[in-house]
Amino acid sequence: MAIFDPFKIRHKPPSIFPTTVRTGHVFSVVAKFFFTICILISVAMIFSYIIFSGCSDYQSFADYRRFGRDTGISTTNSSAIVRKNQSSEATDISHIFFGIGGSIQTWRERSRYTELWWRPNNTRGFVWLDEEPPLNLTWLPTYPPYKVSADTSRFNYTCWYGTRSAIRMARIIKESFELGLTNVRWFVMGDDDTVFFVDNLITVLSKYDHNQMYYIGGNSESVEQAIVHSYAMAYGGGGIAISYPLAVELVKILDGCIDRYASLYGSDQKIEACISGIGVPLTKELGFHQVDMRGNPYGLLAAHPVAPLVSLHHLDYVDPIFPATTQIDALRRLISAYKADPSRILQHSFCHDQTRNWSVSVSWGYTIQIYPSLVTARELETPFLTFKSWRTSSSEPFTFDTRPISEDPCERPIVYFLDRVYEAGSNQTLTTYRKHVEVSDTQCESPEYLRVSSVEFIDISLAKWMPALWKMAPRRQSCEIINGKEDSEYVINVKIRHFNPFESVTPPS
Repeated sequence: MAIFDPFKIRHKPPSIFPTTVRTGHVFSVVAKFFFTICILISVAMIFSYIIFSGCSDYQSFADYRRFGRDTGISTTNSSAIVRKNQSSEATDISHIFFGIGGSIQTWRERSRYTELWWRPNNTRGFVWLDEEPPLNLTWLPTYPPYKVSADTSRFNYTCWYGTRSAIRMARIIKESFELGLTNVRWFVMGDDDTVFFVDNLITVLSKYDHNQMYYIGGNSESVEQAIVHSYAMAYGGGGIAISYPLAVELVKILDGCIDRYASLYGSDQKIEACISGIGVPLTKELGFHQVDMRGNPYGLLAAHPVAPLVSLHHLDYVDPIFPATTQIDALRRLISAYKADPSRILQHSFCHDQTRNWSVSVSWGYTIQIYPSLVTARELETPFLTFKSWRTSSSEPFTFDTRPISEDPCERPIVYFLDRVYEAGSNQTLTTYRKHVEVSDTQCESPEYLRVSSVEFIDISLAKWMPALWKMAPRRQSCEIINGKEDSEYVINVKIRHFNPFESVTPPS
C-alpha cells in the first residue's frame, strides 16, 4: 500500500519556460513582461505625485472635504501673505505691533502707565478707544496714536456678570491686522494699565520662529481666577503675543467665533477659545505678569522666576512696589534700573556667607534681603506671602509656591531697596541699596541680627547681562560678599556671578 507523503510532489509542476521554445511564444512572454513593468512604473508615479508634489487638485479636494465649497481659504494666498514677513534679520522693536485696549473713561488716569514704556517714533501700534477723545482731552506726543474701534452691536454677548467691551477688545487683533501694515512679525495685545518692558519682550519673542504659529503669554497668579476663566489662556492684561501666521488664520474666523463664545466673560477668553479651534496651544512665558492679587506685590517681585521681566498689570490695585512713594514714581525707579541693564532686572540670585553666617538674596534693581542665619535655597527661592488673592483677598491659593512671613522678628530678613543706579562704562553698572525699616515693626535684639542691621547700604557692581544668555538653559546666578576686614561695616559689596563648576549654594552639612 502506498503511503501518502504530504511533502512529496505528486505531479510535476509546469516549467516557467517551456522545454520546447517557439518564436511566437517567446514574443508573447516578452510582451507580457514589458506590459507588467509599465503598469508598475505608472502606479508608482501616480502615488509619488499625490504624496510629494502637493498638486493643487488634491489640495483643493482636501480643502473641500475640510471646509466645504468656496470657503475663501487659499493655501497659496496664505503662504504668500506669510512670506511677506519672512526675513533672516533678528527680531527688533520694528517687528512688533502693539494693540492697547483702552477707553475714554480710563485713559486719563491710565495713560501714565503707557507713557512709562511707549517710545514715540519707535514703537508701533495704537490705543484702541471706544469713542473719539473729547475736545478737552489733549492727546500728548508721548501717547501712542489712537484709533476708534468699530461698532460691535451686531455681536452677541450673554455673560451676565461681564460687559460688552470684551467684544471690542477681542477684535483689536483683527482690526490691527486689517490695517495691512508691512514687516510685522508679532501682534502684542495689552491693556492701558499694562507696563511692558519692551527690550525683554523682544528677547523673549526672538526665541521663537515668527514664521510659525505661536500664541504666547502668561497665566493668572490666582487660582481663583484660573478656575473661573482658564489655566490654558494668556491673560490679556499681562500681554498676549500672536505671531503673524497665526494672526492670518485667526482673523478669518474671529467674528464668527466671538458669536459662538458669546457666554465667555473676557476678550482674552474669547481669543483663547478661537485659537484653540485652530489647534495652537498657549506657550507660557513666566515674565508675563497679570498681577491678579491685592496688597503688596513685594514677595513676587523679590523672588522673580528665572525669566526676563516682560510685563506688569493691575498696578492700581496693589501697593506701590517701593515704600513711601506713589506707584508711578515707584515704577520710574524700577525702570531706571531696567534701562541700565534690561535683561537683569528683577533677576534673583542668592548665596551664603560662611564666615558671617549670613544668607543674601538679591532681586537686582529692586531689593536685597539679608538673613543672620543660613537659610536653605528652597526657602530663598520661594516668594514671601505679602499679598492676597484677587477675588476674595484670601491668603491662598496661588499658582506658585509661597511662604509665610514669620511672626518672630528675628527670623525675618533685613530688607534693602534700590536707592541709586549708575552706569560705569559701556558694560558695567553700579546699584546701591538702602536699608528699609518699618516703624511699626518690632525689632529683633539678638546680637546676630543687630550685626546685620548695622549695614546701611549694599553696593553691587557687575557686568551687564547679555540677552543671548536667555537662549541657553535657564539658570540662576550666584553671589558673594566681597568685603575685606578693613572695609566699612556699614556698607557691604556684593558680587553677582555665574556658578562655578560643581558649585552649590547649599551650605555644607
